[in-house]
Amino acid sequence: MFKQELRQAAESYGLALTEEQLSRFERYYELLIEWNQKMNLTAITEPREVAVKHMIDSLSAWDDSLFSPKASLVDVGTGAGFPGIPLKILYPELRLTLLDSLNKRIRYLQTVVEELGFTGVRCVHARAEEAARLPILAEYCLPFVKQGGIFAALKGMQYEQEAQEARKALGMLGGQLAAVRPVKLPGLEDKRAVIYVRKTGKTPAAYPRKAGTPEKNPLGASVKKDFSPVNKK
Repeated sequence: MFKQELRQAAESYGLALTEEQLSRFERYYELLIEWNQKMNLTAITEPREVAVKHMIDSLSAWDDSLFSPKASLVDVGTGAGFPGIPLKILYPELRLTLLDSLNKRIRYLQTVVEELGFTGVRCVHARAEEAARLPILAEYCLPFVKQGGIFAALKGMQYEQEAQEARKALGMLGGQLAAVRPVKLPGLEDKRAVIYVRKTGKTPAAYPRKAGTPEKNPLGASVKKDFSPVNKK
């Protein structure tokens, strides 16, 4: 059932998945449901919802004009493996690092990697704060990105406001807004987008600040109201 739901969702989104990819996604779904009974990985478990809200949503982060199928990808705060594992299934030559702060989730991720027969994947136990707003996310994530690389954030209905809020912070961190791409997932009417930030300079050694500080005192708290995202389609 899940494989069929995913096939239909992918086709609606404009993706043609191979049988091998669909089989890997199906096994991933089975492991997600199995391990979800042992720990809190996701509240979304129904096949159609997982297909759209987890798998296709993860794949929406990809942009052929910004990424190479052989790129190095760090999924910061990956949780149940989104978006890193779906992207690895779609592009098996990606060099993927899955970073999460909980050891028990690392064990789950290692099981997924082994079951799906992945190579070129590391599961790393390290803390990177989960944060809702883009200026905070950028402070935690841009230090992982090499100069010329891309930081991608999957955002919800307030993405335009967040892009405004992040303008000054990105400059302080050595980044620059590259593109804002609205996303329409199959069967959903909610507003969402992927925000892409290019690392244009070196991030100062002072960042990220001590855990908790970015949330209490976000960089660039004041922004110009006349700013509008570039390359918005």
